[in-house]
Amino acid sequence: MLEFNIAYDKIVLFFVFFATITGYNFVKYFGIAKFHHRRLANWLKLIQIFSFFCFLLLCYFALKLKETTLLYIAGFGAITFLYAIPFLPKRFFLDKHHNLRSIGGLKIYLIALVWSGVTVFIPAINDELSITTDIILTGIQRYVFIMVLMLPFEIRDLQYDSLKLSTIPQKIGVRQTKIMGVLLLILFWCLEFFKDEIYTEGMMPLTLISIITLLFLVFSKIKQSAYYSAFWVEGLPVLWLIILLLNH
Repeated sequence: MLEFNIAYDKIVLFFVFFATITGYNFVKYFGIAKFHHRRLANWLKLIQIFSFFCFLLLCYFALKLKETTLLYIAGFGAITFLYAIPFLPKRFFLDKHHNLRSIGGLKIYLIALVWSGVTVFIPAINDELSITTDIILTGIQRYVFIMVLMLPFEIRDLQYDSLKLSTIPQKIGVRQTKIMGVLLLILFWCLEFFKDEIYTEGMMPLTLISIITLLFLVFSKIKQSAYYSAFWVEGLPVLWLIILLLNH
């Protein structure tokens, strides 16, 4: 919205906010909870209740969005749903879950796709902007950035993940994963200069977040502190937004 001068739209922002909470908790806890409601721990029941109210608010704000926007949202919602729900025959999958998440090597690309689609294209489509080259390049930048953000998590999870998941560190090793991440960050930064109109107020934040993300990637390791990826790396998009707002 800041980059393309889209007017503040609380409907889109609140929708994305509550959809994020609903989608994240659904993907994270569906495999644990499933339909065994009576045997759930109290903390998980509270998360379910909280997620249910977020879902109601998500529906409320969705009804206020434009029909075209809802069609695109339905696509990203379907990917999120199928990410956690078993839906195809066993022969397509690597384990008993039979969902998109369990297809080897697919996880990081799906997350980046949904994230870039929801945070770049949905606000533009709802504001009836033409999908220009600049918007497409911003979408690619966001996709690449999310891929890099996922790498410290995948490095950390080497000690837990089944080899069948075929994550990037499992395929090419930690060192090569970091090199790939650095190259992707360079691409992320350089793509800004291919745009017809460079977002000048965003260049300093873009450069700063690229450097900070690079440092977190380079210093990531299998044995991380509990909060290295789960808080600090996870919080980098929020930091980017704060820097943008301060510089705007």
